[in-house]
Amino acid sequence: MFQQMNQTYSGVNFGTQDLRYGELISCTFDGCSFANGSLEEINTSHCRFIACDFRGASLNGSLHKESAFENCSFSGANLFVTKFDNCKMMGSDFSNANLDGITIYRGDWSYTNLRHSRLIRQDLRGVKFHEADFSGSNLEKADLRDSDLTMAILAKANLQGADVRGAQMAGVDFKSLTISGMRMDREQAVLFTISHGAKING
Repeated sequence: MFQQMNQTYSGVNFGTQDLRYGELISCTFDGCSFANGSLEEINTSHCRFIACDFRGASLNGSLHKESAFENCSFSGANLFVTKFDNCKMMGSDFSNANLDGITIYRGDWSYTNLRHSRLIRQDLRGVKFHEADFSGSNLEKADLRDSDLTMAILAKANLQGADVRGAQMAGVDFKSLTISGMRMDREQAVLFTISHGAKING
């Protein structure tokens, strides 16, 4: 168990270090690599990771509170039962990451790559997913109420039984997704109808 506070690192390779059970508070990591590293059950609070490499890293059981992971790569990382509490994840890549049991509470996940992600029954209420890519993702029975899905890519995503009431969905291509069983509000139903060529008379 280790604790680091108010430290700044640039271009450091942490991939070979054992960072399990550690605690990082108000630290900044710029262009650092954690690739294939051991970060199980690590806690971060108010940290900032800029363009860091977490490819293949083990982050299972880790907890992140009000930290920022901007333009980071989590490709192939293990995020099993990881919790992101009010984190800023803008532009990060989660391709082929294990997201089973993940908890996403609020936060900004704009411009993230979540293609082919398994997010079944996830509580994603109020999360900002502006222009996020959910192509081919499984969002079956996910709770997306009051989230921001503006311009999100949902091509071939499974939204069966998902609840998107109150979500901002302007710019979403409704023709590219299956809405069978999806719970929508009136505003979204109008967007869906317009996307299929209907004219709505006020």
